[in-house]
Amino acid sequence: MRCPFCDSNDTKVVDSRLLKEGFSIRRRRRCDECTKRFTTYETIEISMPMVVKMDGRREPYKREKIKGGLEKACQKRPISTDQVDRLVENLEKNILEINEKEISSIEIGKLIMMYLRNLDPVAYIRFASVYRKFQDVEEFVNNIKDEETNFNSSVN
Repeated sequence: MRCPFCDSNDTKVVDSRLLKEGFSIRRRRRCDECTKRFTTYETIEISMPMVVKMDGRREPYKREKIKGGLEKACQKRPISTDQVDRLVENLEKNILEINEKEISSIEIGKLIMMYLRNLDPVAYIRFASVYRKFQDVEEFVNNIKDEETNFNSSVN
């Protein structure tokens, strides 16, 4: 690893720590040449499937897009950043378990709503109202009732 300060190739790892349930490693390094310290991170690079949008377009999976939508839904709720991060990690594990080259945005939305429903009912409703693009309150209420019926029947 090259030193970012003096560009030397002589660096040593001083400390290593596992992060995020073992999916990344933080390393503290010291340059033998200039003696400055710096931090590097190693993460597993996983190839996520393409997302098929409702209009048929395909685009790469974007973690930031998912996280941004979740942060908006969870805004001003008693939900920590760590909880949102864990939700995204669990979502990505589920997507990878499906083991397909493509996944529909509808399927991703359903998975997110499943996690949010268990995490916080207000965040769930916020996300559902944006995700489903309801035209009026009656459509929204009917859809929530249908979701509740489907959820209860799948739990029992």
